[in-house]
Amino acid sequence: FRLALIQLHVSAVKSDNLQRACGLVREASAKGAKVVALPECFNSPYGTQYFKEYAEKIPGESTQKLSEVAKECSIYLVGGRSIPEEDGGKLYNTCAVFGPDGAMLAKHRKIHLFDINIPGRIQFKESETLSPGNSFSVFDTPYCKVGLGICYDIRFAELAQIYGQKGCQLLIYPGAFNLTTGPAHWELLQRGRAVDNQVYVATVSPARDEKASYVAWGHSTVVNPWGEVIAKAGAEETVLYTDIDLKKLAEIRLQLPILSQKRCDLYGIEMKK
Repeated sequence: FRLALIQLHVSAVKSDNLQRACGLVREASAKGAKVVALPECFNSPYGTQYFKEYAEKIPGESTQKLSEVAKECSIYLVGGRSIPEEDGGKLYNTCAVFGPDGAMLAKHRKIHLFDINIPGRIQFKESETLSPGNSFSVFDTPYCKVGLGICYDIRFAELAQIYGQKGCQLLIYPGAFNLTTGPAHWELLQRGRAVDNQVYVATVSPARDEKASYVAWGHSTVVNPWGEVIAKAGAEETVLYTDIDLKKLAEIRLQLPILSQKRCDLYGIEMKK
């Protein structure tokens, strides 16, 4: 099946972001995409100072638009971090997924908050305004089962391993790595998650905006279960297409049967809730 990743240029005007995102979703559907993913922070700038201002409830304005365009195009739509979600007085970094009938299939709240300090390079603390999610997010399609993470979640191998145990063959991470962590780890982490779990890994970033307070790395990418980069964008706004070949995935798992060779008598990863 064809996967499309929308590397969107994000402005400070929510309505413009929504309109342009929905237009690119329609374009991707017209070119045969069955699963379409938007980037983290697709309808608002990224930064702790923006989260409260742009926050919405779910369902709300942005997720309603995503629901409508998913139904219109009859696709599976991964809504990036569609919005900072407000719920019960707390804010979450949330990705909503919609099916071809417009119904919401999953709502992933970012589990691992981006609190880092690299002296002289970048300091960021999502926990100043956001609360962490506490659940795994998987949704079914006629093609395969898909697992979700958001940006910093990709650094935690245990999450991908749980998704592999749940039968996922594709992991999608909307993300916004920066100009420090992007060139160092963006592709490396994707290849690691893919080859360790013998799954396809797709990451979808906002386009780079050098004038933004937080500059995204871009380079939305798809990696196959052999660890090969099979599609990669540059820094500009674009729609990245790739065909997910589940037959190839099955062949790789037969050739290197590591999933059945794990020594579960010696070690294991378990889901606690």
